[in-house]
Amino acid sequence: MGTAEQLIARAHDTVEVIAKNADESERERRLVPPVVDALTSAGLMNMCVPAAYGGNEVDPITLTSIISILSHADGAAGWCSMIASTTSSMAAFLPPDGAQEIYGDPHSVTGGVFAPNGIGTVDDAVVTVSGRWAWGSGTQHCNWVLGGTRCDDDTFRLCWFDAEQVIFHDTWHTGGMRGSGSLDYEVAGAAVPHHRTMQPGVSPPQVDGPLARMPNFSLLAASVAAVGLGVARRSLDELYEMAGGKRPQFSSKTLAGHAHTQIEVAKAEARLRSAQAYLSDALGDAWNTVVADGAASIEQRTEIRSAAVHAASESAAVADVAYTLAGGTAVYDTSVLGRCLRDAHVVTQHIQTAPKLFERIGQLRLGFDVDVSMW
Repeated sequence: MGTAEQLIARAHDTVEVIAKNADESERERRLVPPVVDALTSAGLMNMCVPAAYGGNEVDPITLTSIISILSHADGAAGWCSMIASTTSSMAAFLPPDGAQEIYGDPHSVTGGVFAPNGIGTVDDAVVTVSGRWAWGSGTQHCNWVLGGTRCDDDTFRLCWFDAEQVIFHDTWHTGGMRGSGSLDYEVAGAAVPHHRTMQPGVSPPQVDGPLARMPNFSLLAASVAAVGLGVARRSLDELYEMAGGKRPQFSSKTLAGHAHTQIEVAKAEARLRSAQAYLSDALGDAWNTVVADGAASIEQRTEIRSAAVHAASESAAVADVAYTLAGGTAVYDTSVLGRCLRDAHVVTQHIQTAPKLFERIGQLRLGFDVDVSMW
């Protein structure tokens, strides 16, 4: 366990090994072992495990700050930490013996997909599950992998599979977030004891605390957006580093000396910082309410979702600006700016931060009756 300050310090300590191995993670299409080991040893793959099980139980501001720090070094590393840590928040809802089995080891890493692609048969002892899920980010380095499952007793459950029960399919051939290893995975007749299952929206928290009362999808959306913010920050930092020394072809001035560059980076910096401030403000407001009163309002959850979608969109726009200003050098696979561009646009494709969510957000602001069960 560690304080928020200690965890942030550990995140900064991992940056060098993450950045050093970012190219290899891209080539391997999954985080390479030195990066996984660094993140796991630092406690950055299970940050939301309740203190009752020996976890850090971080607050959302610390969580998103750390995810952005890691994403600045490599978007894929931040993405995998985000997936694993938000998954670990489910420990509070598992039966205590299941939570202890899965999360009692401080080096345990979990991940998986909420979507109900599994079919389960329930008996007195186990749920027997078969199914296949896409977007299994980081699952190849997980000890336990969960999957959403529709069961024959008319329940929807999250089921945690032992890694040895999981079959991986080599489907992750992508433009962005290549190092996240977000491939398809499958189980075939996997037996899952009841204590390794829970019913979202039905199972009450078994460990009370503010983090258990924080809306799960709001926490996930903010954390996904934090990846984009870290990637966008890296893109601007890379541009600043090159702008003073690069002289565009046929130009007597450096890139930094051009008025167009000066105007565009000033606007991009304002956009990025504004997006970060909006997300922090929305998260902080909801967190203060949860700590004091126990429940975030629909309005607060809507602000988090609005801030998260906005942050993802603005992060991609900022990465576009940095990439375009950099000129031809950015198009090569060896360019960090190229990787930032690709990774930032993947963030906008996540179901929790996709631009199309602005429609629902607008409907809520205008008083329409909207389904917020996954809000």
